[in-house]
Amino acid sequence: MKAIVWQGTNHVGVETVPDPTLLLPTDAIVKITSTAICGSDLHLLDGVIPSMEKGDILGHEFMGEVVEIGRDVKRLQVGDRVVVPFNIACGVCDPCRRGLFSACDNSNPNHRMAEALYGAVSGGGLFGYSHMYGGYAGGQAQYVRVPFADIGPHKIESDLRDEQVLFLTDIFPTGYQAAENCAIVPGRDVVAVFGAGPVGQFAARSAQMLGAAHVIVIDRVPERLSMAEAAGCQTINYEQDDVMVALREATGGRGPDHVIDAVGMEAHGHGPGAIVDTAKQRLKLSFDRITALRWAIMSCAKGGTVSMPGVYGGLIDKLPMGAAFAKGLTFKMGQTHTQRHIAPLLGRIEAGEIDPSFVITHRATLDDAPELYKTFRDKHDGCIKVVLDPWG
Repeated sequence: MKAIVWQGTNHVGVETVPDPTLLLPTDAIVKITSTAICGSDLHLLDGVIPSMEKGDILGHEFMGEVVEIGRDVKRLQVGDRVVVPFNIACGVCDPCRRGLFSACDNSNPNHRMAEALYGAVSGGGLFGYSHMYGGYAGGQAQYVRVPFADIGPHKIESDLRDEQVLFLTDIFPTGYQAAENCAIVPGRDVVAVFGAGPVGQFAARSAQMLGAAHVIVIDRVPERLSMAEAAGCQTINYEQDDVMVALREATGGRGPDHVIDAVGMEAHGHGPGAIVDTAKQRLKLSFDRITALRWAIMSCAKGGTVSMPGVYGGLIDKLPMGAAFAKGLTFKMGQTHTQRHIAPLLGRIEAGEIDPSFVITHRATLDDAPELYKTFRDKHDGCIKVVLDPWG
């Protein structure tokens, strides 16, 4: 089959690789009909996530048709159309039973690698996201093996187009959980979203769906800001305005009640802190550039929430923890528990509350992916979200 593989830092390519096979009786094989490039994939492209190996198949946002199932799979049948969560969960461990699917105890066979890096227990496995997270082949391919097939894949039984449901695999639930973590008081609370990429766009719209009185989106890319404005959000271009001053003016001086960091470990920014972050990352002295997180903490109102769907990879410094403590902030973060959000968010799509395809700017084939990875990373050609047809 054809697949997108990691060939080294700043290099991905299209290669012919062996078709996946069933390895366990709880597996399924899915023929992929639509897949996407995610902002998290750019951390792999840039080489800032450790334990990638040449030839690893990328991709964790995908859907398709079940073409083979293991003998112990009960909920799926050949021919079912499914969306597949980006995180892999067993469904029976204590975190899974509590609905904390991304913290699964059993889906990451390489958990000791993550524990050695972070000095703590590991989360669950992820599709196409390094050996530290299980080494699972990803979904930017024509076929994929799906472990624990009775737990992850969710059947799509309506005639909704792929593009309307594809993002249930990651970015829509991720943005929604980020907003849900804020415990928004409907009609009162102001929410600021740092980063107007795909997750930030869904976080902003989710905050609106959950009743936020006002949503402010901060970015520097005109196309992203225009997309947020089209949804009724106020926007701030941090290259043109002082973010702290603009947020205080927009909130009567108190700051936003809740702040969502939808940027993560490769934030851009201004000032000495951003310069130091960039230098340390290039010298491999740090994983993360945390300008967005600093702004989030410094701008958030007293007693507010800093919600962090953006990916972070390691130890960070120059974090204004004193300000967070003084203001009594609540931090909510982590990988999305995708499985618990798919059904209710699918219901919102079916009810016409949202059409997630609004975020797509580029459609292409697997052969186009290597160039589009760079277009997406460099924010050229108005690129916000890329969807790939594996059979085009």
